[in-house]
Amino acid sequence: MATEYRMEELAAAAGIPPRTVRFYRERKLLPPPRREGRIAWYDEHHLARLRTITGLLARGHTLGGIAELLAAAESGRDVAEVLGLDAALATPWSEESPVRLTPEALADYYADQATADNLATALDIGYLAVDGDDVVHVSRRLLEASSALVREGIPLADVLAAGRAMRTRLDSLAALFIDLARTHVLPDTDLGEAIARLRPLVRDIVEAELALAMDRALRDELDRA
Repeated sequence: MATEYRMEELAAAAGIPPRTVRFYRERKLLPPPRREGRIAWYDEHHLARLRTITGLLARGHTLGGIAELLAAAESGRDVAEVLGLDAALATPWSEESPVRLTPEALADYYADQATADNLATALDIGYLAVDGDDVVHVSRRLLEASSALVREGIPLADVLAAGRAMRTRLDSLAALFIDLARTHVLPDTDLGEAIARLRPLVRDIVEAELALAMDRALRDELDRA
C-alpha cells in the first residue's frame, strides 16, 4: 500500500513548515490531496514534488518560473522528470522517518521535561509539527537519541539548544559540500548520478571528522583534569 501523509507529516518528511505546504497549494504548485471526509491525504508524488520545488529554489529558480515549468510538464510527467532531477530530489538524503505521537506518548519520552517551553522550542527548530490532536516528530532517530540523552541526566532544554546550534553548523557544512559539488562535479555529470556517488563519501567524511573531533575534545578535557 502506498504511503500517505497528513499535511504536517508531509511537511516534516519534506523538511519544510506546514504553512509552506499550504502556500504551495494556494499557488497551485502542489496537486490537490486525496480527500477522506475532512482529512486531506498526500502521497509520495506530493513529497517528491515538494523536494523538487526545494531543489529548484536552491538552484535559483523563482516560484513563478517553477510554476511555468510545472505547467509545461508533458503528458502528466513531473517537472523533476523533465529536468532530470527526479532521481536526485525524490530520494531524501537523510532517509529519516517521521513519527506520529499523541501528547501523552511524547511525554513518555521526556517525562516532566515535556514542558510548554520545551515543546515551543522543538516546534521552532522544526523537530515537531502539530497535526490535530497529535504531534509529528521529524525523525525517529532524533526522537530516541534525544530522549536517551535526557535519561542520562541532560536537561531537554540543553539538548534542544545543542540541536539548534548543530543545525546552524551542519547547514554551513552542507552548503560547503554543495558548493564543492557544484564547482567540480555537477558541470560534467548528471545531478542524480553525482548525488548517488557523493552521498556515501560525504557521510564517511562527516562521521570520520566528527569522531576525530571527539577524540581531540576528550584529550583536551583529560589534559585539563
